[in-house]
Amino acid sequence: MKCSKCGKEAVTFIRYNGTYLCREHFIEYVERRVRKDVRKQGIRKGIVAVALSGGKDSLAALYLMHDIIKEHKDKELHAITVDEGIAGYRPESIKVAKKHCDELGVEHHVISFKEVLGYTLDEISAVRGELGECTYCGVFRRLCLNKKGREIDAKTIVMGHNLDDVAQSILMNFVNNDMERMARFAPHKKVQEGLIPRILPLRTIPEKETTLYALLRGLDVLEDECPYAVRASRGTFRDMIAKLENDYPGTRHSILNSYLAIDDCLQQKYPPVKLKPCKICGEPTSQEICRACMLREKIEREMKK
Repeated sequence: MKCSKCGKEAVTFIRYNGTYLCREHFIEYVERRVRKDVRKQGIRKGIVAVALSGGKDSLAALYLMHDIIKEHKDKELHAITVDEGIAGYRPESIKVAKKHCDELGVEHHVISFKEVLGYTLDEISAVRGELGECTYCGVFRRLCLNKKGREIDAKTIVMGHNLDDVAQSILMNFVNNDMERMARFAPHKKVQEGLIPRILPLRTIPEKETTLYALLRGLDVLEDECPYAVRASRGTFRDMIAKLENDYPGTRHSILNSYLAIDDCLQQKYPPVKLKPCKICGEPTSQEICRACMLREKIEREMKK
C-alpha cells in the first residue's frame, strides 16, 4: 500500500485513523504527537532524567527527549537505570542502555536494589510469600528512581509508559475502585517536597508504534521480557484491552481521554497529601513508615525463617 500523504511505499497502517504512512511520515507522526504532549505536560528547568531500562519504550523516550531537550539551553538530559538484580536479564539491558547513552552523549547513572535495599529481586523472589515480584519491584523501583534523581538534582523524571501501559493502569484502577491512586498518576502537576515530578511523553503512542519507531530509527533494543512478568496481574487487562482495540479501533485513546476528562475532578477530590519523612529511611511518605520499608521488613522476617 501507498502512504496516504506522499504516495511512497507505506510501512504501517494506523487502524484508529485509517491512514497508511511511509517511514518518513510515520516518524514525523510520532514525533509531532510527542512534542505536543510534552509541551502540554511541561518540563522544569534543569536536569531531565529518563528512566532507562534498555527496552524499546524507554529507548524511544530517550531519543525523543534528546531531540527535544537539545533545543533548550536551560535543560540537560541524563538517564537513570535501576538494576533490580535479575540474573540473565538486567545485566544485558544495562549494556544496551549504556551503549545508547554513550552514542548520544547522555550521562548514565545506575542504582541497584542491592545497594539501596540490601537484596536483589532474585533474592526477594525466593521469600516473597503471597505477594508477587511486581509488587516489590514497583515500590522499590520508584524509591530508587527518586533517590538517584535527587542525588543528581533532577527536576523531572521521564517515564517510558506507552498508551497501552497507561490504558491498562486506568482500567485496573477503575476495576479496583482506586480513584485516589488514579489521582496520583503522572504527569504530576504539583511538586511535593522530596518527590521528583514525572512526565509520560509516550502516553498517546501505542506500543506497536513505539516498537516500529525504535526499529525505523535503528535502535538496538533489548527484546527479552522480564522473567517475572508472567505472574503480573496486569496481563489480564493487557489482553482485555488488546481485544477491545482489535474489535473497536481507538479504544485505548478513548480510555485515556475519559481519564483526562475527569482528571481535574480527581485532583480536587483527592489533593496531594502532606508528606513527612519515613521514620526508618527518611524518604517522603504519607504514613509513619513508607511502603518500601514495610516491604523490606517483610523480606527480612521471611529471610530469618
